Amino acid sequence: MKCHVCGGGLKAIVTDMPFMLSQTTIIILKELPVSQCENCGEFLTEDPIMERAETIFENVDEATEVEIVRFAA
Repeated sequence: MKCHVCGGGLKAIVTDMPFMLSQTTIIILKELPVSQCENCGEFLTEDPIMERAETIFENVDEATEVEIVRFAA
């Protein structure tokens, strides 16, 4: 697979990634499996991983400002 930004090669990594769910809510997913471009550094998250992340996001309390969740692959 190639990077959609620059066409570079992608490398599978595990990283911590923040997601801003609203103006006041940030969720950090720990140990998220993603692909990172070896050329420009852009991240790509595959659909099954993102679907699981969205399920996590749906269960976050709206009053939460910052939450850290371990993404168990």
